[in-house]
Amino acid sequence: MAILDYVETSLSWLLATQKGRHPKLFTKGPAFVDFPEPTFVVDSPDCGPSGSYMKPEFTQVGEDRFPELTWSSPPAGVKEYIMVIEDPDAPLPTPATHALFYSIPSQTNRVIASDIKPVLGSEQGRKLQGGFKYGKNVRGTIYGGPRPLLNHGPHDYYYQVIALNEPIDTTQMSATPTKSELAAGISGKVAGWGAWIGKFERKWQ
Repeated sequence: MAILDYVETSLSWLLATQKGRHPKLFTKGPAFVDFPEPTFVVDSPDCGPSGSYMKPEFTQVGEDRFPELTWSSPPAGVKEYIMVIEDPDAPLPTPATHALFYSIPSQTNRVIASDIKPVLGSEQGRKLQGGFKYGKNVRGTIYGGPRPLLNHGPHDYYYQVIALNEPIDTTQMSATPTKSELAAGISGKVAGWGAWIGKFERKWQ
C-alpha cells in the first residue's frame, strides 16, 4: 500500500491546481437562471450543518454510508425533487458526479441511507427504497461517497436538492440517465433548490 500511496500522493502534487470547478456545478446551469442562490436549507443530522467535515464512516475510507439529509421550507407547488451530488474539487474538467437521484416524491423532506437501497426485481433494480430512481455516476454505482486523492487538500461535496414544479418526462431519458439528461429534463421546471456541503480530506500519515 505504501507504494500506491506514494504514487497517489505524487499525482496529487502534479494536479494540485486542478480544483475549484464550482462555477460548473449542476445548480449553476441554465435551468437555474432565476435561482442563482439557494432558496431553502438542507442539513445533515449525521454530519452537522453545511460546511462540516464528514466523519470517516460516511466516506469511502470507512463504511461509505449515505449521510442523512433533511430540508425544510421548500417552495409551494413542488411536484417532485431531484438530488445531484458532486465534487467540484476533483481534478477533472467538470465536477465529479457521486450520485444522481430523480423522481423523489414531493412529500419527501428527508433521505437516509436505507432509502438508496434498490428494490429487488424493479426495472433491473433501478427503483430505490425511498420511492425514487438513480442515474449514472462516475463509478457506475448507486452512490459513491467522498474519496479525494491523498494530500490533494480538502474537497467540497455538494449534496444539491432541486425542487421541481413539474415532473421530469422520464420517457425522454435513458434507463440510467446522465447528468446532462437530467439538466435537459428540468429546463423550465425548477422551483427552487438547496444544498448541503460536506468537506473531506485524505492525508498520507
